[in-house]
Amino acid sequence: MSEQHAISSSEYIKHHLTNLTFGNHPEHGWSFAHTAQDAQEMGFWAFHVDSLGWSIALGLIFCLVFRSIANKANSGVPSGVQNFVEMIVEFVDSNVKDTYHGKSTLIAPLALTIFCWVFLMNLMDLIPVDFIPFVAQALGLHYMKVVPSTDPNVTLGMSISVFMLILFYSIKMKGVGGFAGELALNPFNPANPILKAFFIPINLILEGVTLIAKPVSLGLRLFGNMYAGELIFILIALLPFGVQWLLSVPWAIFHILVITLQAFIFMMLTIVYLSMASEHH
Repeated sequence: MSEQHAISSSEYIKHHLTNLTFGNHPEHGWSFAHTAQDAQEMGFWAFHVDSLGWSIALGLIFCLVFRSIANKANSGVPSGVQNFVEMIVEFVDSNVKDTYHGKSTLIAPLALTIFCWVFLMNLMDLIPVDFIPFVAQALGLHYMKVVPSTDPNVTLGMSISVFMLILFYSIKMKGVGGFAGELALNPFNPANPILKAFFIPINLILEGVTLIAKPVSLGLRLFGNMYAGELIFILIALLPFGVQWLLSVPWAIFHILVITLQAFIFMMLTIVYLSMASEHH
């Protein structure tokens, strides 16, 4: 591979992995970033417009489709789409009943929303990598990432929301004192009061790290798997056209499993974490 080709390949990969960013630039004010350097100079309070737009649009599609099917549902012969939706609802409901041992009317709808929303965001990875960015460039947009789950801001944002629910259910079910006691008196809880006082800071550190690791691992797991999948599609797109089809089709078929599995894992871990938060130890 020549040096020129290597540079163009590097720029191609960098372009496809850069978000459409809107923020307050030190020189240009509030504007869209034209380069990755512009996006970096906008700082922390910049918006990834493509990730926000696609994630909100996919969430609305999920809500509208399921609402439409719910309104049209009848006891007669169901349509194919109604059968599919009912199958998903029953699948999620059975997992919630088997995993969540508390009593809450929020968990099942939350699990259904998470599974379908994450699945739809992941599904965008199967769209050819150049198709939507090409259309976006024709419309004057320099960058366009179409897979929201390859943006750590999206995945960590969802996992932090789950973390807030973990704290809410922990305090709701156990009270502030019970939750604080759970953090301070586990895993080491000797009968001797002197030893108990000695182990309290150690327990707080261990339980604090465990608690914080839940949203971090939840968000980074989804991001890492989807980012790696997208990167492989981009690398395949750099190959000759005939070789692209030879590699992209098998990878896309395999990636369907990854897409579904990651949505399922995110949903199940959310249910498990909320079930643990609702239990008295």
